[in-house]
Amino acid sequence: MKLSAAVIDELLVTPGAPAGLAHRSTSALNAPRLNGDGSQVKKLAEKDLEASVKELAVAQEKLWADGTRALLVVLQAMDAAGKDGTIRHVMSGVNPQGCTVEDFKQPSTDELDHDFLWHAHRAAPKRGMIGIFNRSHYEEVLVVRVHPELLARGKDASDVAPSEQVWRGRYEDINTFEHHLERSGIRIVKIFLHVSQEEQRSRFLARLDDPDKNWKFSLSDLAERQHWDEYQTAYEEAITATSTAWAPWYVVPADHKYALRALVGGIVVHAIDGLDLRPPQLSPDQRDALARAKVELLHEPG
Repeated sequence: MKLSAAVIDELLVTPGAPAGLAHRSTSALNAPRLNGDGSQVKKLAEKDLEASVKELAVAQEKLWADGTRALLVVLQAMDAAGKDGTIRHVMSGVNPQGCTVEDFKQPSTDELDHDFLWHAHRAAPKRGMIGIFNRSHYEEVLVVRVHPELLARGKDASDVAPSEQVWRGRYEDINTFEHHLERSGIRIVKIFLHVSQEEQRSRFLARLDDPDKNWKFSLSDLAERQHWDEYQTAYEEAITATSTAWAPWYVVPADHKYALRALVGGIVVHAIDGLDLRPPQLSPDQRDALARAKVELLHEPG
């Protein structure tokens, strides 16, 4: 069953309004449409995800055939919120040829020699494609804000001290950049996976207790956890400043992975549906050519 527009709107950060992360639940048991006890929620979420995966496969084919638009999905979250698993499950029905995933890790020397939006612009999907940013250009107003000493890495900011003016300028740059992408045919949907501090702790412990998952844990994850409140403040301000009509933010409760994936799938399908794509229309000459090709195939010697 497709998630309704009303359900998706409940997750939307209305442009011009505060993100209100402190007042948004991280639990699927309180999520729109997915209210109920644990077993009911899981069954409903799994059905929703299954429907979204099928719908997304059809929608991607339309996107590719139309060839005039693209979709960019931006995923941001605290560590262990479920970004990788969400990408794997939600995009499981998509043709790999029509989808790209870009990771935003520690910037390379080449990236630092450019402006802070260069990586994002270079990685934007071409028309007909779905692009996913696993983390994104927002790291430059999140991680860098929590660790302002990193600001001087980029040559465009080597002489700039961290201040509110710097962050406001970057929010403005991001909004302008995303508006440019939208006007160029790229629909942008930005999703924050809203996980609780306690659930993050539980997932870290699970990784440490399972030898097969030890590789997923990094000591740097524990160090960043010590800055939890600072990150929440940075996310609140960044999402509030950059949820726009052309590139909205959605805050998805992430404490229950099955519900998280269902809601993200619904948001992505809703975004593509909003493009109102149509199959390419053939000219009379093209239809005549196809008719002749059919005749030729039908009369081939058996």
